[in-house]
Amino acid sequence: MARYVFVTWDGGGNRMPTITIARALAERGHEVRVLGHDSQTDAYRAAGLAFAPFTSAPGFVLDPRPVGLLRLFTDYGLADDTVAQLAAFPADVVVVDCMLLAVLDVLDRMGQRFAVLEHTLHDFLASGSRVLEVVLRPRGVRVRTPRRHATPVLVASVPGFDVPFPWQPALSAAPGEVVYTGAMTRAVSAQPAAPTVVLSLSTFRFPDLVTTWQRVLDAVEGLDVRVVATLGPAMAVGEVRVPHGIEVHEWMPHDELLPNATVLVGHGGHGTTVAALAHGVPVLVLPLDATSDQPRVGRAVARAGVGATMSRRTDAATIRRAIRHALGDDAMRDRARRLGDAIRTLDGPGRAANVLELSADAGR
Repeated sequence: MARYVFVTWDGGGNRMPTITIARALAERGHEVRVLGHDSQTDAYRAAGLAFAPFTSAPGFVLDPRPVGLLRLFTDYGLADDTVAQLAAFPADVVVVDCMLLAVLDVLDRMGQRFAVLEHTLHDFLASGSRVLEVVLRPRGVRVRTPRRHATPVLVASVPGFDVPFPWQPALSAAPGEVVYTGAMTRAVSAQPAAPTVVLSLSTFRFPDLVTTWQRVLDAVEGLDVRVVATLGPAMAVGEVRVPHGIEVHEWMPHDELLPNATVLVGHGGHGTTVAALAHGVPVLVLPLDATSDQPRVGRAVARAGVGATMSRRTDAATIRRAIRHALGDDAMRDRARRLGDAIRTLDGPGRAANVLELSADAGR
C-alpha cells in the first residue's frame, strides 16, 4: 500500500475531484491525507478523509478577484505547511491542485514525487501557464517546469466535447504526461418525467451574480415546465425575486438533480457543466467571470452542439428564447445524450486511482 497527500484549496469546483479520487484510493487500502483551508474541514471529514488545515491561513475567505487569486496561488506559506505535513507523514506521491503554484515549485525543487490535479479544461490551463510564467518569473515562482516534472498531470475531465470522442485514453505516470481520467460524478442517462430546467450558477459571489440570477429567473417565469433553482451559499433567496412555481434549493447533489433535468442553465463552471453532459443534459452557459475558464467552457459546449453560450448581460427575453430552443431541439438533445453515453464509459475515480498507483510504484 502507498501513502498519498492531497494539497488543495477552497475553490468550489476542485472539491468533488479531490474528494472522489482521495476516497477511491482510501477504499483500496492506501493511506490518504488531505491538506487544505480550514473552511474545508467539515466537507472532507464528512467524506471520511483525514484532513489537516493549513496553519498559515486561518480563517480563509476566498477573494475571487484576479489579484486575490494570484496572491493565493503564489503563497509560499502553503508550501511551508505542505513540507511540514510531509515531515510528519512522508508520502509516496503528493497530489497538488494545479493552481497552487508555489507548492508545486517547492516540491519540485526538493525532489518530492508529485502529481498535478487539474479540474478544468487542460488547454485553458496550459495556455494560462505560459502567461503566468512570464508574470511570475520575476518573483522567482516557476510555473511550467514543475508541470513538466509532474508524474503525471492528471486531468479530471474529458479531452473535448466532440461526439464521439476521437481519442484512445491511456494510463501513464511518466513525467509531464497528461492523463485524462473522465468525469468525477456518478451519472446515469437523464430521464426526466416532465420537461425540467435546472438553474445553477456559481457558489462564488462574482460581481454580477445577483443581477444575472434575476435575469435568468425572469426568463423562466411562466414557462410551462418544471424549474429547479439551486441558489447556492453565495446569495440568499431574499436578494432576488423568485417567480411563483419555481422550486428553490440552496444546494442539491448533481446525482440527485441531473437525472431529472432536460436543460441546465449555468455559468460555465467546469464541474457542473461536465456533470450535466455526463447525464446527457444540454447546457446553456452564461459566464460570470471573463478571466476564468467559464467563457472557454461555454464555447466548447456551443462548438460541440450540446448547448449554447451567451453574455451574462443578455436580457431575459433572449435567455428565455434560448431555453425554449434547447427544450425543443431534438438534434441538440440527441448529441448531448450520445456525449453522455461516451463520458460514462470512463470510470473517472477508478482511472485516477490507477494512475496514481502507477506513480507510487514508479517512485519505489
